[in-house]
Amino acid sequence: MTNAPATDGRRKAAAARRRARQAEIIAATREIFDSKGVRDVQIEEIATAVGINRAIVYRHFTGKEELFALTLVGYLDELHDAMAAAAAGTDVPREQLRSIVGAFVDYGVAHPAFVDCAQALMVRPGDELLDEIAEGPLFRLGRGITSCLTVLSSTLAGGVEKGAFVLSDDPVLLANALYASGLGALQLARLGILVSEIAPGIPTVGEISAAQVRDYMVNSALALVTADLASA
Repeated sequence: MTNAPATDGRRKAAAARRRARQAEIIAATREIFDSKGVRDVQIEEIATAVGINRAIVYRHFTGKEELFALTLVGYLDELHDAMAAAAAGTDVPREQLRSIVGAFVDYGVAHPAFVDCAQALMVRPGDELLDEIAEGPLFRLGRGITSCLTVLSSTLAGGVEKGAFVLSDDPVLLANALYASGLGALQLARLGILVSEIAPGIPTVGEISAAQVRDYMVNSALALVTADLASA
């Protein structure tokens, strides 16, 4: 009986050390992502940044996908705060939507690694992610995504209640669609290239700015929720 408190104390200390090491690895991954991007980042590079070997990384994470997913959670937490602050700036649904979509684009432009990380996970089939990411990290990732989507879907639903918006789809579905299309638009903003046709079969390349992409995303979102009102 006298050994129980000591054993419990050692377990708590070990769990705290484990959490601290996980946080250290995630922080190093985030720093590498922000400095050089997501492409071609290897576990060895992350381990070296922390001062450990790759085997220790795999003691804390099931694999690269799980580590990337938990790093993405940090971006999503920041994105949620930016979107929530944008929504809190006004109670006018149209202006709320404009501000939220604008905040999403602004964050993505400022954090290209967020876009890469989010898209890298989105292209994977769901059953693969379920196999490669443990339940706890997968729950945290889902919570991070839904926290952002809820800011948007709540604004859409509130606009419908106030008679400012008319939706042909469920607000949650529209929020998910805007999130997915927004990631694609952010890639366009990064490339800065617009492909068009100057004559049948003759392509040409022009330029597009991040500001133009932002305006497009904002105006597209507003058009989706107000088109039916204009025709009513």
